[in-house]
Amino acid sequence: MARGKIQMRRIENVTSRQVTFLKRRNGLLKKAFELSVLCDAEVAVIIFSQKGRLYEFSSNSEIRKTIDRYRRSTNGADTYQANMEQYILHLKQETTDMERKIELLEVSLRKLSGQCLGSCSIDEIQEIGDQLERSLSSIRERKAQLFNDQIQQLQAKERSLKEENEKLLAKCLANPGQSTAHPRAAAIHSRSSWSTDVETGLFIGLPES
Repeated sequence: MARGKIQMRRIENVTSRQVTFLKRRNGLLKKAFELSVLCDAEVAVIIFSQKGRLYEFSSNSEIRKTIDRYRRSTNGADTYQANMEQYILHLKQETTDMERKIELLEVSLRKLSGQCLGSCSIDEIQEIGDQLERSLSSIRERKAQLFNDQIQQLQAKERSLKEENEKLLAKCLANPGQSTAHPRAAAIHSRSSWSTDVETGLFIGLPES
């Protein structure tokens, strides 16, 4: 015969309720013991009867150690949850502040470009003009600095080329026979020896008949 389904409600009969409590209590404690042994789990069960009697089981030597471990775990979880909530609120506040700053910067940029000036007062217009003057002054200073740097680089390159030419000329004058090894030296050597290579028709004496 199949066992009937028990309704989950308070048993009205006091005797039946007491018998059911004893059976279920023993079964619960037995299951807790089996779970701790089979699964190597730390299990603790605390039961108070209707009359206030305490029944307990702990796989640890002392149930208080399990209770302390439970408190540490729950307190750590609560602390972590509180910290996460506080961190999320902080991020939301930072996001709101950043959006406000970006909006202000966009408005300022539009005003600097000559837009949305209808709502500006005379003082604001004057401040925008002064800021533009300062920006132009900084741009001109930077431009002049770049030009000066470029001029210095060109002057240094010119000095380097002059020194190289002077070294080549000195080398050609010191070794005229080896001047043909370099195109510039060859040109200098050809100009220096041109006067000795040209034949002239000048002679002293009577002309031949």
